[in-house]
Amino acid sequence: MSKPYVRTNFHEARWDEPMIYELSTPGTRGILVPEVEDEIVEAVGDVAAALPDSVKRSAPLLLPEVDQKHVLAHYIHLTQEAMGSNLSNDLSEGTCTMKYNPRLSEAMALNPNFAEVHPEQPDSTIQGTLELFYKFEQIMKEVSGMDRFSFQPGGGNHAVYCGASVMRAYHASRKDDKRDTIITTIFSHPCDAAAPNTAGYKVVTLYPDEKGIPDYEALKKAVDEIGDHLAGIFMTNPEDIGIYNPNIDKFVEKVHSVGGLVYYDQANANAFLGVVRAREAGVDMCHFNVHKTFGTPHGGEGPANGALGVREFLTKFLPLPTIEFDGDKYYRDYDRPESFGKLREYIGTAGVIMRAYSWAMMHGAEGLRMCANISVLNNNYLEKKLLSIKGLGEAFLGNGITRQEQCRYSWEELKKDTGIGTDDINKRINDYGIPWYWASHHPWVIPEPMTLEPCETYSKCDLEEYFMTLKVVADEAYENPEVVLSAPHKSASHDLANPEDLDDPAKWAITWRAFLKKHGDKYLKVK
Repeated sequence: MSKPYVRTNFHEARWDEPMIYELSTPGTRGILVPEVEDEIVEAVGDVAAALPDSVKRSAPLLLPEVDQKHVLAHYIHLTQEAMGSNLSNDLSEGTCTMKYNPRLSEAMALNPNFAEVHPEQPDSTIQGTLELFYKFEQIMKEVSGMDRFSFQPGGGNHAVYCGASVMRAYHASRKDDKRDTIITTIFSHPCDAAAPNTAGYKVVTLYPDEKGIPDYEALKKAVDEIGDHLAGIFMTNPEDIGIYNPNIDKFVEKVHSVGGLVYYDQANANAFLGVVRAREAGVDMCHFNVHKTFGTPHGGEGPANGALGVREFLTKFLPLPTIEFDGDKYYRDYDRPESFGKLREYIGTAGVIMRAYSWAMMHGAEGLRMCANISVLNNNYLEKKLLSIKGLGEAFLGNGITRQEQCRYSWEELKKDTGIGTDDINKRINDYGIPWYWASHHPWVIPEPMTLEPCETYSKCDLEEYFMTLKVVADEAYENPEVVLSAPHKSASHDLANPEDLDDPAKWAITWRAFLKKHGDKYLKVK
């Protein structure tokens, strides 16, 4: 094991880098494109003249005019000011699950023979890509017990929305149009309420019992009151606080008793890969965040992917197209008349599926189960260490329930003792070279929350380092609170954004020109 080390003399690179547009000098060029040869002009004619006037620019495109060397320096400066997951200890991203992404998987996804395939090529020319999707679907089916999967969703929230769309199509096919309400739980991922609501459903939220478990008595009461208006339940298990719902079979039975469906949010499956499956829990649909559980990078609508799985009776409602194999060739099937339609273009984020397939094949069945075992072991080891820190507690501490892959801690005692809360800890921990720290989804049901998830890729050294750093910061809160309250001191930027601005769309700008229009040049570094 490497030796844990608290970086007390850390300082992040700080270049005070301006916007690339601020470096622009009219007339400067990075590359001088050569004139087109006469023989090419003679062969193709005046290409621009063939374009209709409606698509021609009336003025040159406004691009920064910077030479090649300074473009390179600019972006290297920006990357040095960012601290990615491969530079630092990022185990603090509870529920979002940051883990190491093997370089081998990255190399496979970047292989030009794969990466340069266009999604609109005929099926006969992309048999390898279609085979990849098909075979990864077989792995997902084995892991979950579901009968079919779609990889179209661009992330977890998108997968939940897709599930709500499947649910609506299912009830509509039965002429059961009065089902307008879903149930969720307060410690499920917020998308389990938001996405069905976006799809048009009313939402009823359940709170936990005294042990932190979703309250079964509350569920029974809600189901009886909603009755045949209940479309289904969307729930995360284990929930965001790391507690597994042992009554899941009773929840399923009760919701099914009135004709509702059960959706299992398994975005983060790090606690139970190869241990338990959605099918045996009796649920009808589930999803995995491929980027959380199967070792691929994070990112919404781009490098992310949500894998939605359903039982056989729901497969006909999945989005178009599905990937099929007729024994000879793979193909995209658009001939599915009861599908709810397209969720977005194409079949999914191919680079993510390649990485996830690579990751799963490297581990094998036993390896996936080992990931779950190590994730739970890591979490419980870290929990024991952290609860020795003065001022730190845990949600539902002492309930006798072993936490799964993550915990929701609370700095409530520290806040009462020193006035320093979780947001202050977040800022100060950056000064020790750890940029990642996550409190909780909103609303904060647990006071001054902190959610950590030390999944399987973290070593004992990583756990010790994170614990030691948090202890240093907590000790500072008691002994020198001002240094914590005035942090960060050693980051690339010491200026914190005004939270009120972040909630005011009138101050936002999507483009540089829009920014100048709203704010003028008062924020420019180079004038």
